[in-house]
Amino acid sequence: MRPREERPAACAARGPRPRIGPASGWLAVEVGLAGGRLSRSDGPRAPPRTTPAMEELLRRLQETLDVLSPQELRNFRAILKKVDEEPRVSPLQLELEGGSTSGLARLVAKHYNPLAAPRVVVKVLRQLPRTDLLPRWQSDPAADGAVIPRKILKRNYDCVDGDLERYDLSGRRKAFLMCMKKNRPGADQDVVLMKQWLGQCQFEYTLCIDPDKMELLEKLASFRDGLNEIKDEISCCLVTLMSHGEKGCIKIKDDDRVSLEDIFEMFNNKNCPALHGKPKVFIIQACRGERRDSGVETDDEPMDSDNVLETKRLPTFSDYFIIYPTQADHVALRHPRTGSVMIEAMTEVFQQYGNKWHLFDFFTKVNNRVVHTEFYLREEPVKVSLVMESTLTRSVYF
Repeated sequence: MRPREERPAACAARGPRPRIGPASGWLAVEVGLAGGRLSRSDGPRAPPRTTPAMEELLRRLQETLDVLSPQELRNFRAILKKVDEEPRVSPLQLELEGGSTSGLARLVAKHYNPLAAPRVVVKVLRQLPRTDLLPRWQSDPAADGAVIPRKILKRNYDCVDGDLERYDLSGRRKAFLMCMKKNRPGADQDVVLMKQWLGQCQFEYTLCIDPDKMELLEKLASFRDGLNEIKDEISCCLVTLMSHGEKGCIKIKDDDRVSLEDIFEMFNNKNCPALHGKPKVFIIQACRGERRDSGVETDDEPMDSDNVLETKRLPTFSDYFIIYPTQADHVALRHPRTGSVMIEAMTEVFQQYGNKWHLFDFFTKVNNRVVHTEFYLREEPVKVSLVMESTLTRSVYF
């Protein structure tokens, strides 16, 4: 098996078998309290005995609540009063006991048994929405991957609650997945991995395989028009394009070129009003040129205004996030059996960490894995680094 660039097969058809990268060992490639809540009694009583299950529940609750912003904590208390799980927490209990995160954690832990409490927390998190915290409460708490994401770092200026806002992704998530398989060994595996990743991130996707130029543009336009028709239901759009490529474009059937800027423009605020203020994510798996990097050896939120009646305006291009598999003018890497290096790293990082991080941090971790993996092309070292371009105004959690 040989490492391949994202170029026609004839361009990478020669050369000896690749070596195993010494740093990573990868093939160098293109590639429960029973009985409900505690009861009350008149007069003095002994404090409830803490069980291991109670201690674990308290710890998980505290970790979750510590991640929430002040506004999210207020919303958490409001939702908790109305959550569909008996017995409900009363407003008086919340006022007396739930003023702090530690008090709120103790209140939930003693009010619900360790089996019911996770259901309650899941219901509240879904309504916040903080779906990025759900895996912690829907899986084995002792699992290695069950990690609470770190709280977003506070900025040192102009902070109201101290946390960067998150996009509301409680609506439908729509994705377009295009892949050119011809002359791209390993592309089948890319499609499998991307379908898996999109499913885990709760996307409904439209598949487009080996289109010609007209078919691709028509399907993209149809996909975009479909978003505009269900405007109020859409919360996020993701477009994945996997093909050969060169600077500023992708190459498809019959060696036709399609400009990436033309595709990005189809989903801007002028042409796709359904996505106003909503994240538009583009994952591009294609070469951006022919240069190769052999590496270097080393030693080691919108502003608010009062009493102003005016139409809200947005830049033509906003809320975009674009990820490329390599630097400008450079080749991308793909293995003929395991698929593209970036796509494989994406799925591995997601399997390990899930949706614990917002999008930029997630791809930073993916890039870390790619950058520190050794690859060889025709026995020559080749290094790649992912490139992120962003006009996002909030954090994206899938």
